Amino acid sequence: MIKISEQIIAEAPKQKRAILQKYLSILRNSPFFKGLTDNEILSILHCVNATTISKKRDSYIFRAGDITEVMGIVVSGCVLIIQEDIWGHRNILSKCHAGDFFGEPYAASRGAVLNISVVADEDCEIILLNVKRLLITCPTACEHHQKLIRNLVSVLANKILILNDKITHVGKRTTRDKLLSYLSAESIRHSSLSFDIPFDRQQLADYLCIDRAAMSTEISKLQKEGFIKTNRNHFELTVSDDADSPIPGRKRSCGQIDYV
Repeated sequence: MIKISEQIIAEAPKQKRAILQKYLSILRNSPFFKGLTDNEILSILHCVNATTISKKRDSYIFRAGDITEVMGIVVSGCVLIIQEDIWGHRNILSKCHAGDFFGEPYAASRGAVLNISVVADEDCEIILLNVKRLLITCPTACEHHQKLIRNLVSVLANKILILNDKITHVGKRTTRDKLLSYLSAESIRHSSLSFDIPFDRQQLADYLCIDRAAMSTEISKLQKEGFIKTNRNHFELTVSDDADSPIPGRKRSCGQIDYV
C-alpha cells in the first residue's frame, strides 16, 4: 500500500483528512478516481465538499421522490438500488459494494426527481460528493478536474451496461429463461462455470422480477436435470456432452467449455 505523505494529511481540512486516512485504498481503486494521485484525490474531496455518513442495515440513504445534488460512494458495507411500489413490492436494480457509486445521474441532472431508493443491505459507510461542483468550470482549470469528469462519464456508461444486462434477463418469457440468462451472464463475467452471485434468494427474485417460490421450484428442477449445482449464493453450471447447450453463449470444444 502506498503511504500517505504527512504533508498531505497535515494540510487537509479535518473532515477530508479523516476520509483520506481511513478510505484512501478504496478511493484509489474506485473507477471514479482512476488515474488520480493522492494529492489530486484530496483536492477533489475538498472541491466536492465530501462528507461521510453511517447507515444501519435496512435504513434509507435516498428515497424515491426526493431531489439530490449529491452522489454516494460506498466505502464499507453494501447498498441496494431499488424501486418500490406503495404496496412494498421491490424491484432490485443493482447492488453496490465498497468502491461503487450511486445516485450520480440524478445528482448531475438539476431538479431530477429520484425514481429509485437506495437502502443499506448491511451496516455501511457512505461518502457523499456534491456533483454540481464538478460540472462547473474549475477556476484553476486543474487537470485532475478534467480527469474526474472523464471518469464520471465512464461510470455513467458502465451503469447503462449494467441496466442493459438486467433488461436482457427480465425480458425473457419464463422464470427458467430468466434464471439461465442471468446465470450465464454471471458465468461469463467471472470467466468461470463456478461463481458467487451478489444476491440472496429473495434479492435474486426481486432482481429478476419473478416470484421467489416459482424461482426456487425452477432452481430445484435445474439441479435435478443436471444443469446447475448450487449452495446458497454459490452456483456451478454444468454442460452436457450434447452439442447443444441450454446455457446461451457457450460451446463445447475438445471436451472443454469455451466462450463464444
